[in-house]
Amino acid sequence: MSDLAAFLWLIPALPLFAAVLIAFLGPRLLRGQSHWPCLLAVAGSCILSFLVLAAVVGWIRTGSETPYDVLYQKYTWFHAGNLEVSFGLRADPLSAIMLVTVTFVGSFIALFAVGYMHGDEGYPRFFAEIALFVFAMTLLVSADNFLLLYAGWEGVGLCSYLLIGFWFTKPSAAAAARKAFLVTRLGDVGLLIGIVLLWWGSGYRLEYDDVFRNIEARPYLVPTACLLLFCGAVGKSAQFPLHVWLPDAMEGPTPVSALIHAATMVTAGVYLVARCTPLFTDAPHVQLLVAGIGGFTALFAALIALTQNDLKRVLAYSTISQLGYMFLALGSAVMLHDAGGENNTLVTFAVTAAIFHLFTHAFFKALLFLSAGSVMHAMGGVIDMRRFGGLRRLVPITHVTFLCGAAALAGVPLLSGFWSKDEILGAALNASSEAESYRAAYGILFLVGLVTAGLTAFYAFRAYFMTFWGEERIPEEAGHHAHESPPVMTIPLVVLAVGAVAVGAVVGPLTHWFGGLLHHLPDMTAQEEHPGNLLLMVVSGAVALLGIGLAWWMYVVNPGLPAELAKRFKLLYEMSLNKFDVDELYDSFVVRPLAGFAEFCRLVDHYVIDSIVDLIGHAVRLFADIVFRPMQNGLVQFYALAMVLGLTVFLIALARAL
Repeated sequence: MSDLAAFLWLIPALPLFAAVLIAFLGPRLLRGQSHWPCLLAVAGSCILSFLVLAAVVGWIRTGSETPYDVLYQKYTWFHAGNLEVSFGLRADPLSAIMLVTVTFVGSFIALFAVGYMHGDEGYPRFFAEIALFVFAMTLLVSADNFLLLYAGWEGVGLCSYLLIGFWFTKPSAAAAARKAFLVTRLGDVGLLIGIVLLWWGSGYRLEYDDVFRNIEARPYLVPTACLLLFCGAVGKSAQFPLHVWLPDAMEGPTPVSALIHAATMVTAGVYLVARCTPLFTDAPHVQLLVAGIGGFTALFAALIALTQNDLKRVLAYSTISQLGYMFLALGSAVMLHDAGGENNTLVTFAVTAAIFHLFTHAFFKALLFLSAGSVMHAMGGVIDMRRFGGLRRLVPITHVTFLCGAAALAGVPLLSGFWSKDEILGAALNASSEAESYRAAYGILFLVGLVTAGLTAFYAFRAYFMTFWGEERIPEEAGHHAHESPPVMTIPLVVLAVGAVAVGAVVGPLTHWFGGLLHHLPDMTAQEEHPGNLLLMVVSGAVALLGIGLAWWMYVVNPGLPAELAKRFKLLYEMSLNKFDVDELYDSFVVRPLAGFAEFCRLVDHYVIDSIVDLIGHAVRLFADIVFRPMQNGLVQFYALAMVLGLTVFLIALARAL
């Protein structure tokens, strides 16, 4: 294990090396083979991540109380006065799971991109940016201190900007990249202030363990710090009200959408809150806010997804909704105390539910986005579901894999999404029954989660039925060459489909491996295992099947019904279709006022500031014209007279002085 720890740094280093190699050699030497350094590097990081995870699991089985100390690297990064910042990497259960998720799913997304991006002029640049993206995310989740986490955090933001705007000559793509960068920066400001506050409050320490331990001396800082950290999570994980950037991120290539939505970027906020659970559990009001924002976002995004016609945007709002589920679970990690003062906590159960859903979501959401990319590949780039249909015979592999992903997302019983979704609902239900002060609030959030589950099943299968059922319709852009994607694209679909179907059951109820691993997170209290709630499983499974049945009735049995309902409930339909006009509200109350203020500042600068500066310049020039220029007239006799007069005045003054 110690030998493995010495190579922990290779997990982020390999993708970074690949990115640099492709950037320098790709445009001239590698060209159409630029994918190889990226694929090999990410696959190598994936293998090392699995070895790290196996080592952590093995160490836990030996009965050690601190398994994360086994795989740990720390080097001095820099000194600044009394501040010493280390470049430290750690592999505890949480970071090991995240590393495996990022690199495994990222490997198959990169493989899919080989076929999807074939022939693109920016082919080398694309794979250099993909490798850089994986580097930034692996650095983020393996960092052992807040400053290094922030470096990875901003690296992820930069890479998302580059990849969303990959086709930068397309105005909508450039605008989407700029929007993503600016909106997430709002949250990042809060995160940075929160890190500074924790650094000061913990005695100028940045390592997680030191911060969690030393901040107890200033408990009054914890709620404020948690709120600021959560601001960063809201921005990066696209929670309300900073969710508006994520749907527009669909302007990037589809593999980018899969990478952002499934394995990187948006999961960073969930990871941050999970990592800082020891802080959040000491701020119960903030925990309730986390759960409330998560529950509201889950329902809000699901309502929007009901009516979207762009297949990728349906999946984008689905991602926002599912991330809301994860925050609902994290916010349900309430710390309880019995009469004797001993900790009796549901924290680990709730955090396990959130990370479990993050893990399963990575598989089925990557699968759904890549399947949508396969549909786009066959349809000549068209992604509007109103323009095609009945594709199940034309693209049979894509059809089956999309069905697996949709079923997992909908929470069909026994598939991956079913187990992790039920864990989240169970966490909210447990919080509502155990946390007396917030019982009603968590009870409402549990109902919100249950309703959202039904909506999720409906919109997932609405997209499935609109795309693959009904009369076969192919847009003109597809020409006569609409066909199934090549093996380099379908192989990742099949692998991810297997994961979407089975991985939840394997690591969940069959082995209890996932929960057993996360019970050993540092600074968390172990507890007795919570058995599955059979009634909850039955209810949530029934809700999912009801949503699927309703979608079948509306889009297969009676395809004219949606149009009739849209006319009858026109206001509600248009509110959902127009995304509740959130972008328009921001434009009216934020963007335009700020743009107007900027224009006002420009006018003040141009007509007032510049005028004052010009006036000073003109005054100096006028004074020179009146006083000094006549003295410099070029006449020698004038200069001689001035010298004589000056000498005379000097001699008179000297004589009087003597």
